[in-house]
Amino acid sequence: MTIEHVPVLAGELIDLLAPRTGEVAVDCTFGGGGHARLLADRIGPTGTLICIDRDPAAAERFNEFAAEVACETRFIQADFVAGLEQLRREGVEADLLYMDLGMSSMQVDAWIRGFSYSYDAPLDMRMDQAQALTAATVVNEWDERHLARLLRDYGEERYANQIAKAIVRARKDTRLESTQQLVEVIKSAIPTPAQFGGGHPAKRSFQALRIAVNDELAQVDAGLPLAWEVLSVDGRLGVISFHSLEDRRTKRFLAERARGCVCPPEFPVCVCGHEPEAELVNRRAVAPTPGEVAANPRAKSAHLRVARKLEGSSG
Repeated sequence: MTIEHVPVLAGELIDLLAPRTGEVAVDCTFGGGGHARLLADRIGPTGTLICIDRDPAAAERFNEFAAEVACETRFIQADFVAGLEQLRREGVEADLLYMDLGMSSMQVDAWIRGFSYSYDAPLDMRMDQAQALTAATVVNEWDERHLARLLRDYGEERYANQIAKAIVRARKDTRLESTQQLVEVIKSAIPTPAQFGGGHPAKRSFQALRIAVNDELAQVDAGLPLAWEVLSVDGRLGVISFHSLEDRRTKRFLAERARGCVCPPEFPVCVCGHEPEAELVNRRAVAPTPGEVAANPRAKSAHLRVARKLEGSSG
């Protein structure tokens, strides 16, 4: 089955990054190549587009993509932290750099990968199939206290303690190996009235497991400073996030670089001489329009932030 990938906030990302002919761009999360295709058209045959993705399936999609666009292309199969570290070592300076931190449609809809609570599949959730840790390992081997913390911190799950307790109780009888086994355990732990009106009852727990399996928040924390280093002066950084844990990290990172004076508030005049490293292209995160959400419900929680690197930035 051919699965269509619909890039989220594509027009807004291109407009705010304002790509120009001949520029060097880095796509840190190639996925289905939706954003990359739009960008390739803007930078033209004299531009260079470097794409990074740790999913082996993305490498196959990239080969097809590269044959269809006019710009120079390159693919790095790695998570974006490792990919950006490689570019930094090589001395690459990007005019444009962006991260789409969401799951691609191909990953969600490829049921065998176990990312979705909508299909019965093995509890996997690995973006990189070569790594050892899977969702099944977490669910069956982590103790109740760590499971509860995971669900609470990464899923912002109100019933984290009850779900963790139910998982530990259920796995005493049989190892939890499939997504639907886990869904049923989660449902059994949540009060019936709470299962309606707030989305699928397993949504937050699946998010938490995916983040833990793929170490996603640590990737964001390490990746943003690296991205800023790879970016050239006047370069633009764009980040699309899909939940508050990612967006808060991005907002804080960019705000710190856009800050000028860092003197204590009681100082009558500035003595630090600190200059901002960034200009926030959009002060508030850009959200999808109602029309985009209607056409692509997965866009609903997306937020886009863009900043420009200023002269004198230390990164």
